[in-house]
Amino acid sequence: MDSLVERALAADVTACATAVTVAAMGEVDRQADLIVGVGPLPGTDEWEVEAGTDIPAKRQLAWQLTGLRIQLAAGLDGVESVLILRSSGVTWALIARAAGISRQAAHERWGARVRDVLDRYGEGLPDTVADDEPPTG
Repeated sequence: MDSLVERALAADVTACATAVTVAAMGEVDRQADLIVGVGPLPGTDEWEVEAGTDIPAKRQLAWQLTGLRIQLAAGLDGVESVLILRSSGVTWALIARAAGISRQAAHERWGARVRDVLDRYGEGLPDTVADDEPPTG
């Protein structure tokens, strides 16, 4: 029995944890599809009806926000979703609303990591990012 306990305590579980996270993220996507729905297939009549409208963009935004909510409810960090949302022009206020926290709390939680990715050379955020960064001081 002691050898089993020692094995359990000594095992490197890094790869296992990564596999669980990858599986969880796949399930997040599946659940977001169930809640928001998937868009029509290219070339279909439904696709043509939506062409030139804002429906696909609204669906994508709703899907990303739903995915973030599911991730947070499952105990995942959600930084990847926040990164996608911010790079798509979504405000901290809307991200905070999806996360069920204040705008300031959302910025404190994810702001530095998102900025590190989107402005890795310190030249400013891309034009696609919402202009709602709090002042630095």
